[in-house]
Amino acid sequence: MSQTDPELLLQELGGWDWELCRRELPAVLPRLLSMYQESEDWTEHIRVLRILTEMFLPHISLADLEQTFFSKVLPKTLQLFDNLMYELSSQAKGLTSQNTELCSTVRNLLQTVVQLLETLTSCVRYVCTLQECVPLESVRTFPSSVLYMIKNTFTHCKDSESVYCGHLHLISDLLQAMFKETYSLQKQLMELLDMISMDSASSEDNIADMVSVIHTVLEICSVVSNMDHALHANTWKFIIKQSLKHHSLLQCHLKHSDILSGLCKDTLLSFHSCLQLAEQMKMSEIQEGTDLKLFQKTVKLCRFFANSLVHYTKEFLSFFSDSCSQLHQLFLQIYSKFPPSLYAPVILEVHRDEISRVFLVALDPLINQLLPFSPFMEQVLSEKLGLPPEQQLPQCLLLIAIMDKLSSQPEEVQSLWNTGRSLSLFSALFLSFQQCSGELSLPVCLPEVIGTGQPAVPITLYHYVCVHLCSFIASTLPSHFPQLERALLDAVLSSSMITSLLAMDSWCFLARYGTAELCAHHVFVLAHLIKSWPSERYEVSALGVLLRRMLFLMAPDHQNIAFSVILTACNSAGDTLEGELQASISGVLGQFWTCLQAKQVSDDPCLQQTLCLLLHLLEFFIQMLGAQLITQVFALQSSLFQLDPPDHVRLAMLDFLSSMGKVFIPQEAQRQVVPQLSCLFASLLADQTWLIHQHALEAFTHFAEETSHEDVVPQCLNSEETKNKVVSFLAKMRQVEETTEARTERMKRERIIYSAHFLKKTEEQDSAGEPLAKRACHPPSEEQYKSAVGTMEGAVEAVKLLLQKGSPPAWLAVKLEALHTAIATLRNSVR
Repeated sequence: MSQTDPELLLQELGGWDWELCRRELPAVLPRLLSMYQESEDWTEHIRVLRILTEMFLPHISLADLEQTFFSKVLPKTLQLFDNLMYELSSQAKGLTSQNTELCSTVRNLLQTVVQLLETLTSCVRYVCTLQECVPLESVRTFPSSVLYMIKNTFTHCKDSESVYCGHLHLISDLLQAMFKETYSLQKQLMELLDMISMDSASSEDNIADMVSVIHTVLEICSVVSNMDHALHANTWKFIIKQSLKHHSLLQCHLKHSDILSGLCKDTLLSFHSCLQLAEQMKMSEIQEGTDLKLFQKTVKLCRFFANSLVHYTKEFLSFFSDSCSQLHQLFLQIYSKFPPSLYAPVILEVHRDEISRVFLVALDPLINQLLPFSPFMEQVLSEKLGLPPEQQLPQCLLLIAIMDKLSSQPEEVQSLWNTGRSLSLFSALFLSFQQCSGELSLPVCLPEVIGTGQPAVPITLYHYVCVHLCSFIASTLPSHFPQLERALLDAVLSSSMITSLLAMDSWCFLARYGTAELCAHHVFVLAHLIKSWPSERYEVSALGVLLRRMLFLMAPDHQNIAFSVILTACNSAGDTLEGELQASISGVLGQFWTCLQAKQVSDDPCLQQTLCLLLHLLEFFIQMLGAQLITQVFALQSSLFQLDPPDHVRLAMLDFLSSMGKVFIPQEAQRQVVPQLSCLFASLLADQTWLIHQHALEAFTHFAEETSHEDVVPQCLNSEETKNKVVSFLAKMRQVEETTEARTERMKRERIIYSAHFLKKTEEQDSAGEPLAKRACHPPSEEQYKSAVGTMEGAVEAVKLLLQKGSPPAWLAVKLEALHTAIATLRNSVR
């Protein structure tokens, strides 16, 4: 063949019609393919490829496409594409507006790539017209080759800022054309792949090819994630659709962890984009226009990813054993950046509601699908999560969401979460709640529907957790009560007071919701624990408080049995003892003080607990204390204070000092006791710990109101600053409030300290036993109504007496009017 033969052949082909091309196909096609393989000129290469696809491809049967056409054309096409992209990257580095020749070269290269993409698009479009179902064998090498080019052209567009070194304006029109044509090519290819047919008899090679296609499209997803919302969503749609379409053939071959990881990553990226846009609109105070439209589109993209996660997880859950940490982290990271998290950006309520309504609602079914999956349960309830501070509240909220859904699950699913190998769900919630010190202290609020058909109202985190926990307890199966009781007891004995309070509230709900026999059984167990526990331990106080509350929930006959327990547990026996016995106990208490030394108490935590108990007991017998005992008590307190006692000792001292207002200090003790009394009050009023300082103000106020030693009061106020604080407290003047930002930062710092302390606390206790059946709550009795109304009447009489003694404050009229309205509402409700 002479050198002019290719050009002559191409010119001759230009005048051929459809029928002639069909007849001459066997003779001409090999020559064209040879020309295509040997051509090194890009322009001629594209020209030949167009002739092949436009004139001869339509005359090749579907069965012969792969062997006759694609296997011969695509290798050279990929080589041409690689050469073009290499030249582009090389030439682009020197691109400047002054170098017109180089600029022209780069533009020609880009134009050639666009032409190549256009040619391939027409090729794909034609194959789609052949028949409704296309066997994969007929186009086997075609999808992977086209996807390779799609991925690289999208990558080139994405990296164009760095590739073209700030000279995008010289070639931006062609880059846009390249992106548009690649977009079109991908869309057309997706249509073709939708037509691919595979059945149970498909060969391993076909399965491998389809798996490779899905994995390559997954790589394209990561490239286009920040380029175009519609492109990004459509690319993921293809992955999900094809994975589900060929489920039975591909499920054991797909890289499920990679697909899930990509879905989680893109979900979070879209969610963070929503928050950034919402935060920008909050800061700019602009609530409409381009930003709002983009925000709404991004929220919908988040919903798409949430739905995709739900669909994909539903079909391939069994393959996610090693990916549960990603799913867990997905929830934690979303909750950590969304109100009421302290680490969430500040956004408007309307934007928060839209994200919640459109995105979070769509994600919620994913929790339902994960509940029966034991690896997910083990991940969420693991004792070694080691979560950072910003994920403690999200973990708590996730556990609450799981609790809300478990009651509608089969018994085996409930057993999985309540009696599995990991922590029980009850214990995990208390542990998680204990870590939320910052959110509990501020406090943060969450929306909650109080009544059916009513709008949600904000309630504190404590209230929110307590309500949902009690609701979960009400639905807990009797066979799971051992785990519940163990978790409640562990939490009551917790070093965290608010966690202990939550457990007490929940336990009291259980006692009220359950049978009278169950309540009596729990009271008996608590009384036994108090009796057998070392009295110096702080846990005894917590058990005593719970016991006293539960006694009031017992049936009357069960209370005729446990009345003596409440007196012992609550240290209130002094009020009920006869005078002779009180004197005897007071004498015994006096003997203890001769044995206590300040240095020993300072070094021994048990002696500190003993001292606190003695101080509280002395309050019950304050009127009976003699001069010698008062002198001993104040001498020990003064010496101990010099050794910097812990906070709980200071609080006990303050309670005792407050009760001294009821006492006339004997003459022989005044010289020594009065200076010590005023010095202790002065030091405690100046304490920098806010809790001690506040308690000191209250204790000093009570003392000053009751004491007959009026000359002691000014001696306690030894500085102008202390005097001003006391005056402000008495006048109920508001102090300078801490800013929200400063308070949030303080909570974060306190949480770090608290978390370090909490890690040292590990307690495990076992409890067993099957409770009896539950009973419904009874309506309030007539006696309760009479008691409440009697209290109201007594309050009215008290106000009448006050009005007779002097002029009322200005606010009283407003308050009485509000009470009048409230009473009118109550009256209408009983009609």
